[in-house]
Amino acid sequence: MPFKPALVVVDLQEDFCPPNGSLAVQGGREIVSTVNKLLSFPFALKIATKDFHPQDHISFASNHSPPNNKPFETMITINNPLNSEETETTRLWPDHCVQGTPGAELIPELDIEKVQHTVEKGQDKRVEMYSAFADPFTKPTVSRSKLADILHDAGISDVYIAGLAMDYCVKYTALDSVKEGFNTLVVGEATKAVDPTAVDGVHRELKKAGVKFVTMEGKEIKKIAEST
Repeated sequence: MPFKPALVVVDLQEDFCPPNGSLAVQGGREIVSTVNKLLSFPFALKIATKDFHPQDHISFASNHSPPNNKPFETMITINNPLNSEETETTRLWPDHCVQGTPGAELIPELDIEKVQHTVEKGQDKRVEMYSAFADPFTKPTVSRSKLADILHDAGISDVYIAGLAMDYCVKYTALDSVKEGFNTLVVGEATKAVDPTAVDGVHRELKKAGVKFVTMEGKEIKKIAEST
């Protein structure tokens, strides 16, 4: 397959960014200049993703009964609504990126005019969906976005990933990108983690899965920046 790279900017939304985001990632807004630089490069395809939850989403602590409803602390087990034998354990969060609210909007500093597609995810209230491709269930998958189809239909070979947050949506998007058959690269300076202490572990997990970490000064980015 010929080299045809895409850039996927994950969830660079108001609720994930200081100063007012309900689930703000420390330093989240600081990466936008780097992301915009990536958007200025001649990627074959540029995509932004958005968490886009209904108000009654299962990941919101507010939708669970006390005392097991503490955001950032409480862990719950979710059953696959289509197969009760398949389960996933996940963390509860503050309400965030609710459809129709300012927190769900992409931050205005993002150069959205250079983005060809915006992919919404997390719309099924019954399941968590960190990955921009699909929820974590496989027997069967419950909710799938249009991201894989867009990338495959365009003949993309390599997926470069930036955005928020490294230890959740970026990580799971990268893992699913590999499963979809794409050469997958995460741009280190263009992402931040909810928990900075988790970064080393995320790096190890992603590298084991075949994901490559690259820098803005590395050959993988220069190859795109210098292409015509």
